[in-house]
Amino acid sequence: MVRPRNVVDRGSFALRRWQGQQDFAAAFTLIEESLAHLRPWEPWVARHDEEHTRALLNRCDTWWASGEVYTYAITEDGAPVGMCQAVRAGEPGGRRVGYWLHPAATGRGLATRAVAALAEEMFALPEVDHLEIVHDRANTASAAVPRRLGFTELRREPAALPLAPAGSGTAVVWRLNRPQDATGA
Repeated sequence: MVRPRNVVDRGSFALRRWQGQQDFAAAFTLIEESLAHLRPWEPWVARHDEEHTRALLNRCDTWWASGEVYTYAITEDGAPVGMCQAVRAGEPGGRRVGYWLHPAATGRGLATRAVAALAEEMFALPEVDHLEIVHDRANTASAAVPRRLGFTELRREPAALPLAPAGSGTAVVWRLNRPQDATGA
C-alpha cells in the first residue's frame, strides 16, 4: 500500500506525522494551549486529558499503518502549531479532512496552506479520488478553507452528535475531486 510522506515540507511550514508517545509532550501542550479556542467547535475537547492524548497518539500510529487515518502536526520552525488529518470515510475513494490551529497561528492563511499540502499528499495516493471537509454551519473560519481551495459545497445535513457548544446543529459538507493531472488520473 502506498503511504503519504512522513514530512511534507513547504518552507514556511511543514506537515509532520505524529510519532506516537515521543510526541506526547508537544501534542499535549499544543492541545492544552488551544482549549479555549477549540472548545466552541470541537466536542472532543471535553474529554481532553493526558490519558486521552496518549491514546490518540497510540491510535495515530495504528491508523497510519492501516491507512485508515493520516494525522499530521502542522509545524512552523519545527514547533507544532496545529493538526490536520485525512480519514478514510464516506464513499469509496474518499477521505475526510480535518484541521485546527493554535490560536496564535490563526489569521495568516496557515490552515488553508496546510490543507492544500495535505490534499496534494492524499491525491498522490492512487486510491483517493475525492476529499471532503465537514464543519458546523456557524464556524465561518473553518468554512473559509474549503471555499479558498475550490471545494464545492455538496449539502447541509444534521450535525453528528455530540454537538459542539457553539454548533448550530447543521453540518456543511464540501468536496474536492482529484485534479485531472494528479497521480492516477
